[in-house]
Order: sequence, then C-alpha cells, then structure tokens
Amino acid sequence: MEIPKTYEPQSAETKWYKHWLDKGYFHSTPDEREPYTIVIPPPNVTGVLHMGHMLNNTIQDVLIRRARMLGKNACWVPGTDHASIATEAKVVQKLRAEGIKKSDLTREEFLQHAFEWKDKHGGIILEQLKKLGASCDWERTGFTMDPEYSESVIDVFIDLYNKGKIYRGVRMVNWDPEAKTALSDEEVLHKEVNSKLFHLRYKIAGADDAWLVIATTRPETILGDTAICINPNDERYKHLHGKQAIVPIANRTIPIILDEYVDMEFGTGCLKVTPAHDVNDYDLGIRHNLETIDILNDNGTLNEHGLHYQGQDRFEVRKAIEKELYDKGYLVKTEDHINKVGFSERTNAVIEPKLSLQWFLSMKELAQPALENVLNGNINFHPDKFKNTYKHWMENVKDWCVSRQLWWGHRIPAWYFGEGTTDFVIAKTATEAAKLASEKTGKTVTEQDVRQDEDVLDTWFSSWLWPISVFNGLTQPGNEEIKYYYPTNDLVTAPEIMFFWVARMIIAGYEYMGDLPFRNVYYTGIVRDKLGRKMSKSLGNSPDPIELIEQYGADGVRMGILISSPAGNDLPFDSSQCEQGRNFTNKIWNAFRLVDSWEVHEIDQPESSKCAIEWFESRFNEALTEINSLFDKFKISEALMAIYKLIWDDFCSWYLEMIKPGYKHPIDPKTLETTKDFFENILKLIQPFMPFIAEELWHLIRDRKEGDDIIIAAWPVIGTINTTVLDHFKRTEEVITGIRNIRKSNNIANKVKMDLLIKKNNAFDPRFDAVVIKMGNLSSLEYVSDKIANANSFIVGNNEYYVPFGDSIDVEAEKAKMEDELKYAKGFLASVQGKLKNEKFVSGAPAQVVEIERKKEADALSKIAILEEKLASLN
Repeated sequence: MEIPKTYEPQSAETKWYKHWLDKGYFHSTPDEREPYTIVIPPPNVTGVLHMGHMLNNTIQDVLIRRARMLGKNACWVPGTDHASIATEAKVVQKLRAEGIKKSDLTREEFLQHAFEWKDKHGGIILEQLKKLGASCDWERTGFTMDPEYSESVIDVFIDLYNKGKIYRGVRMVNWDPEAKTALSDEEVLHKEVNSKLFHLRYKIAGADDAWLVIATTRPETILGDTAICINPNDERYKHLHGKQAIVPIANRTIPIILDEYVDMEFGTGCLKVTPAHDVNDYDLGIRHNLETIDILNDNGTLNEHGLHYQGQDRFEVRKAIEKELYDKGYLVKTEDHINKVGFSERTNAVIEPKLSLQWFLSMKELAQPALENVLNGNINFHPDKFKNTYKHWMENVKDWCVSRQLWWGHRIPAWYFGEGTTDFVIAKTATEAAKLASEKTGKTVTEQDVRQDEDVLDTWFSSWLWPISVFNGLTQPGNEEIKYYYPTNDLVTAPEIMFFWVARMIIAGYEYMGDLPFRNVYYTGIVRDKLGRKMSKSLGNSPDPIELIEQYGADGVRMGILISSPAGNDLPFDSSQCEQGRNFTNKIWNAFRLVDSWEVHEIDQPESSKCAIEWFESRFNEALTEINSLFDKFKISEALMAIYKLIWDDFCSWYLEMIKPGYKHPIDPKTLETTKDFFENILKLIQPFMPFIAEELWHLIRDRKEGDDIIIAAWPVIGTINTTVLDHFKRTEEVITGIRNIRKSNNIANKVKMDLLIKKNNAFDPRFDAVVIKMGNLSSLEYVSDKIANANSFIVGNNEYYVPFGDSIDVEAEKAKMEDELKYAKGFLASVQGKLKNEKFVSGAPAQVVEIERKKEADALSKIAILEEKLASLN
C-alpha cells in the first residue's frame, strides 16, 4: 500500500470516528472492571461550540481515553442543559420575528414552540463535539428536562420543602428587567462603568432655609426614598437629630434616622434610604421600620409611584429627572464617577435590586458537609489554590433564590387554593395537591380548585443533580448503574461556575447519596486572545472551532489548545498553536514514512543500533514515569509537552537518526521490529491527545486483526530504566553536538568524514563510540594519551576531544574562541566560589546542594586547566 506523502486529517477523522462508533467503543455498561466516570458539564441547548468548550472537552476526552487504555470501564456521559433564561429569550426572539408575541400565547402553546426549537437546535453542540473526536457514550445523552430527570428535580424540591429547607418570602433579589425574572448573585456580572454622581439637596422640614446634600448615582430612585440616614457620631449633622426632610419633586416628608452604617468619609456623609431598590437600604429599612416604596415595574419602567414619569424607562427618567432637579434648584452639581454596576449574565441588562416574593433554599446547614469534604481532601481541587475561594464562599453562603419568572423550565410544584397566594400546598400533581389541600382545610378541595405556581425553578436547581440523575439515582434509588458509576471520578469545569454548579453538586451529593459526587475537580483557565481579552462573540475575537478543525485537523487543534494550558491558568490562544499541532502530526507521519521506506535484509545488527535501542528503551521508560506522574497530578498540559519532547527530540531527532541505514542500504530485521515496537508505544502515548493520527498509523505500521484498535490498546507499562546508559548517552549527545559545532564553525559539510581523537582524563564506558562514529560521520575514533596540537577541540566530562586541523582551519580564530571559553569558565568559577565562601550558605543549605556546588567548582577548575594548556600549545 502506498503511503500518502502528507497526513490527510479529514479522511482519517471521518473513517475512524465512524469505526469507533460502529464498534461501540464509547458505550459503557456495568461489569467486573473498575469504573471510570466523567459527566460532561452540560452545555446550554442554545449553545454552539466555542474555544472554552474546546479546551474543556479535549481535557475530558484525554482523561477518558487514557482510562480506557488503563483497562477501566470508561463512561463519559454527555448531555445538554435546558438553560431557562437563555432558551426562553431565543424562543421569544424567534416568535417575534414571526410576528408572534409571547403574551398572545398560552403557556402550553409557548412550551410547544420551545420544545420544537430545542429539537431543531439543541443538539448542534453535541454534533460539533463529535468533530473534535469526543468519545462520549452518546447512547446515554441526557437533557435536564427529560421526563425522568424532571421527576427527580420535582421530587427534590418537595423533599427539601418537607424538610423545612425551602421557604417562600419577600426578599431583595437581583431583578433582570429584560428577562423579567429574578437572578441569583452568581448570575450577576459586576462591571466598572462611567457614571455620574448627582449631588442633590433636600429641604429640612419646618426650617425656612435649611438644607442637606446627598450624593447618588441613581437620581430617579429619590421617588422611592423613605428616610435620610446620618452617622450618630458625625458632628456636622448633630443639629439634624430628630428632624425630618422633604423629598425633592415627590414633596414627601421623611425622617432623618441615625445609624453607624453610614460612612462619614464617603460623599457628603448623608445617605438617602430607598428600601425597595438597594440591598443595604433594605436592611436599614428593616432595622428602622421604614416604609417601602417600589417605584419600578417588572420591565424597568416606572409605576404609579413614579408620578409623572409613570410608564417611562428607568434610564430615560434618569436623564429627564436630572433636568427637572436642576430647573427646580435641587441639583447642586454633577461629577464624573466610576462605579461597579451589576449586569445580567444572560441578557446583559442592568440589574435592579428589587423586593420580590420568591422561593428560597436555606443553604447554611446543607453547605456544611460540602465544605468539610473539600477542606479535608476527600474531594481534591486542581489546582489546589481554588480551595480558598470555595471556602470563603461556602462559609458566607446565602440562601438560594430558586424561583424564576419564566415558562421554560421545571414548574414549581406549589399549588394555591382560595383567593390569594398565601394558602398553598406542595405536591407533584393536581390530584395530590387537592388531597393535601382538603386535609389542610378540612373542606373538600377538587383539582379544579387548585392552580399551580406560574414560576419555574432556577436552571441550576436541575443541573446540581446531574451526576446523580443521569443514572436515575433519585427516581430508581439503588439501581445497578448508580451503584456502579457513582461517585464519578473527575469533573472538568471552569472556575467561574464553582458556586453555580460545583459547590451545589457537592451539596446534593451528600444530601441525597450520602457521598461525594466526584473525587477530583480540574479547573480550566479562560481562553484569551493575544491581547489578553476573554474570547467572546461580542468582541469578535474568537475563532470558529469547526473552521480551525477543517484547517488544521482535529488532532492539530486538540494539541494546539492543550500545549500551553496549565490547570487553572488562563490560556493565551493563537491559531499558530494549532499550526504547531498540525506540524507535530506531520512530524509523526513523516517519521513513519521514513521507517516504512527501509528495506529489510538478513544482516547483522550494527553496534550503533544496539546502543540506540538500549538507550531509547530506558529513555522511553524514564519519560513514561514522568508522564504517568503528571497525569496523576492532573498536569495534562505538562504531560503533553513531555510526550512532545520524547517524540520530536528523542525519537525523531536522535533515535531514528542513530538507526537509520545509509543511503540505499538495508536495515536488519531486529532493529526494524524493535523500532516498530517503540513506534507503537509512542502512538499509545499520543492516542488520548491525538486519537485520529494514532489510529491511522496504528493500522499502517502492522497488519491488525479485527478489533485490534489503538483506542482500546493497553497503556504502556513502565519497564527497566538503566540510569547508567542514560548518563552515557548524555555524554554521547554532548560529544556529537561538539563535533557538529566544529563542522558548523569551520564550514565542513556533513558528508565529509573527520577523525576524532580522545584524551581520557576521567573514566567512562566507550560503548557508545559506535554511535559517535555514525552520527559524527567519522572516518576514525582513536584514544590518545597526550594532548593534540593544531586541532579543533572541546571538553565533555573533563575528557578532551580533538578534530585535527585541516588546511582551511583558522588557528587565530580557534585561539580567540578558546580565550572566550576560558573567560566564561573563570567567571563561572568565581560565582561558584563566592557561594562556597559564604558561611551562611555552606552551613544553611542542604548538604546535597552544597555538594553540587563543590562538584561545579571541581569541574570548572579542571576545564580551566585544560583550556590553559591547550592555549599554551597553540602559542
């Protein structure tokens, strides 16, 4: 079979992915093997593949593919999240384009449209992951609104309510006026914005010409003011104790209250209190029993309390009220001001703090096991630094607002009866609700008498059950799969959803399974562009992952995104990294073509090949030890770099060159077979990272039986590491480099043979001389007892190596080079001796470190002596 000159990723990817699917390699069922389970962080059904997904899912695929090779029953569960806010917004947008308003539809009609949209668009991102090579168990693909999954969500709500953990009440929440729903604190992004600080004066009631000045960034909220607050210790305002002020424009009289909460140094030291529109003001209002006046409608327009601004948007009112305040003499001045403003993560609307009747989950007690088991190391974070962030959040955890004012999602199982909303029961169905309501009232309540809560649950209230509910652990307690696959092993996710998702999954795991949901959490960094900006659609700085795959091949992109992506650190991404990945695939491909091109004859194995094999076997095992250790520490990027260097430097640049037969010469069968063995082991190492080229070459390098595929081949086992051989090769490598440097500096072509003379000052094993002769293209290698004059020379391990001068050698240039070397060696010696003369260093440093410095001193002294002798011989 003729091997193509270049690797063709597209044909290989299509062929092998179909083959793996046809063979069922991705599918897992419980058996006698050790399970290895990963659950995918379910992307939103609205989503398409972006660079963050690429990084996250490539890491997961590396872990799952390696686990397969380690003989574990690898199960990677894919799926999507229904994403209440994002999906509802998409559906509303689609309907609007069709001339349909959500308000014109019944809930059932809207949900029908939503499910149609989900069926059409919801699987796009999963199909894109297949292009990447993701080896998910696609037969297990889940969705957070699948019927059985939904049942588990409702069951948990009912259970937590019955345990007294879920309650209903009016609280200050983050309100998204665009989506018209409450958000949790974690769904609010705080950004620095250029604002104005408005200095307004309030008239003191009962005084002819007495005023006080406050500063605010939101002048429209004065219409909801119910107090002015000053610090009781502020001498400037002692005369205002017990007084009242008049709200500008609204002309309402409000009390001046005292509270040490007020910062005397900020602004004017006077604080307007609007309990309905600020979290801290709300707390002040409770402490001082203030009236609460909500001036906003759910859509961000002003209501009847907004007086003549009723019906106008809050930001339009801000502009208009500034003018009115100025015209009426209330606006003292404005100044530019930078402050942090909360934005909705989903709609990017400015958040309004708003009093709202919502459902809450009490978190303090639930959070304790989840905190303890991360701090005590039962659950490990990689990198470990994220434990501190987690600890701070969990120790200060707030109650979770779990209700959302949407139609798309899991509808809250609260059922109201009677006229108001204070009489309710929690039940799974209308039938159960009617029964409970009858028992509660002592009267007959029918299904027609109960009505279900309009709100749905926060999306995260379903995804916090993901590791349990994908195995039906709540609807079918103790089933075979939940017992086998739970707890899962590793979670790969982004640190920004540590509280949204990771912490809550841990809470749910201990609450409902009495155990952790996963043993390790690997936090990826943020993918950024060359300027350090986070990649996003709005900035237009994110490449299309599918286009990258088409241009560089899936393997090239996988390597490109992982090669410089240490856990927890941001990834500065550039497409040149994918080019590096593609170049690496070509390097491996060309290495195979080289080996495949050699003719084999029954000849004796050369000594140089024996040495090369002996060295590479130890070098491979040394590298494999390091790679396994890096995997154990979740240093995935570093493991890839170790593999890259092993293949590019050790295998391609050294080993293959050492065994390569001369032009039109054959290779012996023993060397060729051993080389193929090495090649197979190298392919096994790259298979988790670059699965397509690994599978392609696996089948080209030898004839395979049916089912002998690298995806299920065994991970290499660490063999013997001969450190003596490794040390000898390091010396050999330096010798060959020295010879090459002489060729380069004297313009001697590689094909021109040279003689090498060696003066042994230190004992060494000459077993690699055959390699030196071959790689240095030497006509002879000879050991001598005396120094050689009129020769190029270099020193390795205090032994002297000489290449006699030819007619073209510039003796003066050689002397100048030696003088530079001598100068450097003396400078190096001075720095080492400076350390050794320092009593603090000698007495305080570990003995091993001091010994290394003493060896450096001895080597430097020896090198200086040799160089001085050589220079003397040239003079």
